[in-house]
Amino acid sequence: MEELIRKLEQLEQVSTRLEPTPTERETYNHQVTAFAAKFIQRLATDTAFEENQHLASDFSISGKEKSMTELLDIYHKDVVHKGLKPASGGHVAYIPGGGIYTAALGDYLADITNEYAGMFYASPGAVTIENSLIDWMKSVFGFPETAVGNLSSGGSIANLIALTAARDKHGIKSEKIKSSVIYLSEQVHHCINKAIRIIGLEDVIIRYVPLDDRSKMRADVLQQLIIQDKDEGLNPFLVIASAGTTDTGAIDPLRLIGEIAEQHGLWYHVDGAYGGFFILVDEKKSDFDGIQMADSLVIDPHKGLFLPYGTGAVLVKDAKSVYHSHHYVANYMQDAYAQNIPVNPADVSPELTKHFRGLRMWLPLQLHGLKPFVACLEEKLVLTEYFRRRLSDIGFELGPEPELSVSYYWYPTQDRDENEFNKELMARIHKDGSVFLSSTTLNGKFVIRMAILSFRTKKATIDRAIDMIIRCLSDMGVDVPQTSIEKQI
Repeated sequence: MEELIRKLEQLEQVSTRLEPTPTERETYNHQVTAFAAKFIQRLATDTAFEENQHLASDFSISGKEKSMTELLDIYHKDVVHKGLKPASGGHVAYIPGGGIYTAALGDYLADITNEYAGMFYASPGAVTIENSLIDWMKSVFGFPETAVGNLSSGGSIANLIALTAARDKHGIKSEKIKSSVIYLSEQVHHCINKAIRIIGLEDVIIRYVPLDDRSKMRADVLQQLIIQDKDEGLNPFLVIASAGTTDTGAIDPLRLIGEIAEQHGLWYHVDGAYGGFFILVDEKKSDFDGIQMADSLVIDPHKGLFLPYGTGAVLVKDAKSVYHSHHYVANYMQDAYAQNIPVNPADVSPELTKHFRGLRMWLPLQLHGLKPFVACLEEKLVLTEYFRRRLSDIGFELGPEPELSVSYYWYPTQDRDENEFNKELMARIHKDGSVFLSSTTLNGKFVIRMAILSFRTKKATIDRAIDMIIRCLSDMGVDVPQTSIEKQI
């Protein structure tokens, strides 16, 4: 016994290093918060994209101790200053994640207390917070109180949960898979296609419904396709609409699609990961008419509510189908189950080990109220219009009037291949990096995209983007017309 005690004393001397002393905690906190303050202060002037991908630091795990100062220096040089900067307001390329400061405080508290948010029995407070957020989103999107939901790691897992429920509700398995049909748009997010494969429906029949000239799904063609497939003895069971596509920000005709799905008994899924929360803006509510008809809905708070990456959400009306897919009772968990308990997040998701990500959403909504979030969303819509007007004034051709905050444009040419010219312009924009833009190809046409959603994107950001674009065009030999800001507005 004495030998065991000596061994434990020796091990404890080393293992207790994982619990920093109060003085060490204070030092670490000071170093990290000072780093964060400097980072945030420089965001407005730093480039939004660093094309150089070379990493100079050694990231390998050697097992030796390093100081916080040394580690923060590595993080600064080879993480923060390489590639794109998602926290920057200058990230107007892909749909940006948010990262509001108070959400980070929620994560800090969640990590310190290490709450387990999978089962009510383990942390009734954490689970109640997450379920309260789900209830709030049900009210925002017109879902019934009986619907269930989950805060996921993002739109991919949220879509996976919804499509799994649709599969099990309609019993799509075995030989039935090959005769079953899913209807979607070519502009549906690619995580939908991944989810279809992951849930074992790789051999299902997929119908890509044609789009109109504004990249919206044509409901009349959808109706024809379903009727034709039924006449041929096939099994249509799922239609997927988008409430804000990634490429163009298009909102499909949600009500028309919902009525067709209801008529034919199809599961109606809406992917509103990017655009869904724009429903909070009064002037946009009518654009989302019909979203309440969905059997399942995905929205991403890390997009439309400006939270850090890793915050998705799904709502599903048919609770039974979700439980069928995800609920399982193990003997060692028997104490965690009781009658009349709230929804356990672990029972409606693939995750059993459930990070308390709800605090990063609940804390900011409680601290700030809803008004700043709505104002920020409306600001992005106005900034999109402002950017388009400024682009038009310097000679760009614009895509259709956007419904949300994604739009596209290109520079017209007479004596050069237009696609090649815009590809070169895009390369120069990336090399400059002051503001980060992206591109896409629509019907064979290379176009440049804007995706304005970062809470830090302001008028000054758009002005800086225009200055960058003018520089790049000038370097390509284009004489850009100079107009006054007053005229451009």
